Amino acid sequence: MITEFVITSGEQPKRLDLFLVNREREISRSALQRLIELGRIRINDQAVKASHKIKPGDRITMDVPKPEPLSMKGEAIPLEVLFEDESLLVLNKPPGIVVHPAPGNWTGTLVNALLHHFQTSGGTISTIGGKERPGLVHRLDKETSGVMVITKTDQVHRALAAQFKHHTITRVYEALVWGVPKKGRGLIDLAIGRDVKDRKKFSPRTTSPKESVTEYVVERRYGKAAAHVLLYPRTGRTHQLRVHLASLGHPILGDHTYGGRKVCTVEEVVIPRVMLHARTLGFTHPTTGKAEDFTRVMPGDMERVMHEIDRLITPGEKVPRGPVVGMHVAGDVC
Repeated sequence: MITEFVITSGEQPKRLDLFLVNREREISRSALQRLIELGRIRINDQAVKASHKIKPGDRITMDVPKPEPLSMKGEAIPLEVLFEDESLLVLNKPPGIVVHPAPGNWTGTLVNALLHHFQTSGGTISTIGGKERPGLVHRLDKETSGVMVITKTDQVHRALAAQFKHHTITRVYEALVWGVPKKGRGLIDLAIGRDVKDRKKFSPRTTSPKESVTEYVVERRYGKAAAHVLLYPRTGRTHQLRVHLASLGHPILGDHTYGGRKVCTVEEVVIPRVMLHARTLGFTHPTTGKAEDFTRVMPGDMERVMHEIDRLITPGEKVPRGPVVGMHVAGDVC
C-alpha cells in the first residue's frame, strides 16, 4: 500500500526513522529502517538513509507491503518443544526471533516455524489470533527468551485466554539489571500506558494509565555494577517489567529503549541484547484440568554475561542470595 504526505511547517528537523516511528504506530523502528534501506520509503522521490533529517515541505512516499494471507508459508526453523499434546504446545523461545509477522518481518518468525511444525506433524493450530497470529495467546518480545504456550484449537485458546485475563497464570521472569536495588526485595506499583510523547514506549506519562504491579527479589549482587533479579508480575501490561525496573533506576541490561546507552556495557562486558528471560510458566490444562508447570533455565548468552561480570568483580564484592520459591505471579508481560 502506497501512502504519501508532506511534512508540515511546524515540524522540527529530526531523523527520518525517528519521525516515522512516532507517526506510524503499527510499524516498529527496525521495520521502518528496513523499509528505508529497501527504498520503499523515499523523500521527494529520492532514496535516503534512516538518519536523513526531514524538514518542512519534504514529500514522503511510503510503500508498505500488505500482510501475506495465511497461505503464509511454514519455514523449517528449529523449535525447542517442552510439551505437546492434541490441545497445545509449550516451547522455549530463543532470543532474537520475532514471534509473529509484521511490517519488515514477514518471514523467519516463530509463527512461520509453528506452521511448518504443524504441517509436518499433521497437527492443527487455533485461528482466533487471525492470519498473522495463529495459536498465540500471549507473546514475548524479539529479544526476550523463555517459555511460551501455543494453542491448537479455538476452544483451548479461549480457555487459556481466560486464565491470562483473570491472572491465574503463574509466571516467573529473571533479568540482569544495571546497578543494584537498595532493597533485597520489593513491590513496584506503578500504573503505565502508552507514552504521550513516544507511541512506541510505555510509561507513567500516559493518558490511559493501567494498574501495573511487579514483585522483585534480588537473587545476586555483582558489587555495585549489576544484579540478577527474579520478577513476579501481578499484572500483565506491555513492557511492564522493563518500565518498572527502569523506574527504580535499575533498567534491564541491554534495554537501550528504557535504559539508554549506559546499559549496553557493564565494566568491560558488552551486553548483546535485553537480558530478560521468561523462566517459568504455569497454568491449568484446559482439557485435562491438570496443573502444568514448565521451567527453562536462562540461555547461554545470559549465563556468559553473568560469568563475565562475575569475573570482573572481586570476591569481597559478591553478595549471593538464596533462591525464592513458591511465589505466585500472573499475566502476560512482554
